[in-house]
Amino acid sequence: MGANRLIKGETGLERFPEVAVKEVELKRELDTYVADLHIHTVLSPCANVEMIPPLIVQTALEKGINLIAITDHNASANVSAVQKAAARASLTVLPGMELQTREEVHLLCLFDTPEQLAAWQAMVDARLPDLENDVEFFGEQFVVNETGEFIRREHRLLSVSVDFSLREAVTEVTRLGGIVIPAHIDRQAYSLVANLGLLPTDVSFEALEISRFTSPAEAYRRFPQIGQIPLIQNGDAHSLDELLGTTIFRLAFPSVAELRLALLNAGNRSFFVQSG
Repeated sequence: MGANRLIKGETGLERFPEVAVKEVELKRELDTYVADLHIHTVLSPCANVEMIPPLIVQTALEKGINLIAITDHNASANVSAVQKAAARASLTVLPGMELQTREEVHLLCLFDTPEQLAAWQAMVDARLPDLENDVEFFGEQFVVNETGEFIRREHRLLSVSVDFSLREAVTEVTRLGGIVIPAHIDRQAYSLVANLGLLPTDVSFEALEISRFTSPAEAYRRFPQIGQIPLIQNGDAHSLDELLGTTIFRLAFPSVAELRLALLNAGNRSFFVQSG
C-alpha cells in the first residue's frame, strides 16, 4: 500500500493530524463488512460463561457477521484467543477494549495490531485500581485459550474506573493509532450523554455508539447535543444471542484507517445502520 502518510484534504481526517494511516487507493474495489464492534468474553465479569472464543466465532458466522471487535472491560487478555479461533474463518477480529474512564464513561478503544493493544493495556494496568475482584458480587473473570479452555483467573477487579480522564484516553488511544467510540450513549449508566450531559468541547469523536434499543433517527432526536456525529450500532454482547451485526461497512479492508474513512463517507467508503 505504500509508505505511511497523513490523509488530508476533503476526507475530514485533518481533524486528527497526529494519526498516520496507510495510504489508501481510493478507487480500490470495496467489500461489505457486517460488523459488531462491541463483544465481551468470559474475561468480563458480567459476561455469560458461553462467551468463549470458538462459540463467539461460530455465532458471528451463523449471523453473517464478518467483522468483530473484542472489547472486554479494561482488559484484553482474551483478544488473541478469539483471533486464533477465527484464523481459518471468514471473520476479522479487531483487538480492542471497553475502557471505563474517571468520569465513569465507557469508551470502545479499537486498534489494528496486538502491539498497539499491548501498549494501551500497559497504560491501563498502570492506572487500574489495585482492587481484588469479588467473584460473588461481580462474577468470574476468566482468561481462556482459543478452544475456550481455562488458563487462569484475573484477580484484579475489572469493572471499575481507570484513572484516565476522557480527554486523556482519547489522546493516548489516538496517538497509538487507535480509534475511540463512546459506548451506548443512549443508556442511563456509563454513557457519555447520561454522565456528562453535553459533549466535551476539547475532544473530537469520529463516531458514537447506540444500543440495539435505539435507532439512529431516534438518537438524533433524543440527543440534539450530539449534532451530526456518525452513529454506529453494536450488540454490547455479553451472551451469544446478543451479537447484532446491524452496522454495515463498505471498506477496502478491515482496519482502523478504513473505518475512519467509512465513518466520514470519504474515498467511496461508507457505512449504514440496518433497521431491524
